Amino acid sequence: MKTSSRRADMRIIAGRHRGRPLHAPRGRDTRPTPDRVRESLFAMLDGMHACDEARVLDLFAGSGSLGLEALSRGAAHVTLVDQGSGPQAAIARSIADLGEETRTRVLGLKAQSAVERLREDGESFTLILADPPYPLGEDELARLLGGIQDLLDGLSALLVVERSVRSPQPRLPDRLEVYREKTYGETRMWLLQLVDDDAAATHDATAD
Repeated sequence: MKTSSRRADMRIIAGRHRGRPLHAPRGRDTRPTPDRVRESLFAMLDGMHACDEARVLDLFAGSGSLGLEALSRGAAHVTLVDQGSGPQAAIARSIADLGEETRTRVLGLKAQSAVERLREDGESFTLILADPPYPLGEDELARLLGGIQDLLDGLSALLVVERSVRSPQPRLPDRLEVYREKTYGETRMWLLQLVDDDAAATHDATAD
């Protein structure tokens, strides 16, 4: 039985694999980021050189379209996380088609479990993409972000959180702050970075 299908409208948008089709999981359990939203997001990331030689973590990967787009645009390595067997199979087929087995890794874990494992292994990333399912509760998302902040590699690392425009801004842990916020149709994205403690201390001292 096939576990994935190739959608003609799901392709890599730009970079070394531009135009290459991607496999998508069967069923309706995944919610791929629309091409126009993905294009706008990566145009912004490209302007920041965020994909250049990046170590990328794609949580709630689904079809893997975000992580594989980052890979096509210059990322050095991408770790894709999804607990579903369908998404895992679809991602594996896309990776094989692209010939990118050595620059990718697929973890079949829940997002929280993956974050905890990666923290224990001492791993860090320069770009983290988190597109949680809309039903994910606020407490669960806040707890997840608390773990993710420990995976960011320095002040220049970026965390992108994608949600419905009907969802509130995520509750942020103390070490994360909003760098930029963008809305694309029904999708809202927050670009988050680690708080610069030294800059904050200098600002507080000046204010005093």
